[in-house]
Amino acid sequence: MPRKNVYRLISICAGAALLVAIAFAAPKPAAKGDPATGKAVFEQCAVCHSADSTAKGMGPGLKGLFKRSRMADRKPMNEVNVRTKIDSGGSGMPPYKEMLSSKEKDDLIAYLKTL
Repeated sequence: MPRKNVYRLISICAGAALLVAIAFAAPKPAAKGDPATGKAVFEQCAVCHSADSTAKGMGPGLKGLFKRSRMADRKPMNEVNVRTKIDSGGSGMPPYKEMLSSKEKDDLIAYLKTL
């Protein structure tokens, strides 16, 4: 292999290694919400939803919520859809859009992820 191609290959590999190092060194975004605070927010939800069971009471049991592939309404289980359900309510659940702050919802969702 000509010397010029070797230097080019070394240069490309060094550049790729630098990009990988930068990606791993970059600060990771902080997780949204505090699960401990979210547990306190959940107390008002516990009237209808169980954190320790999947059994339906007044509302569905939420144990393992984020391990499920779908919500009860068949929408994919993800933060956006859970937040939308919290905000808009439905099926007997009141809307919490105006009752909970954005931070309280972040904390609640962080807690729900621990179930």
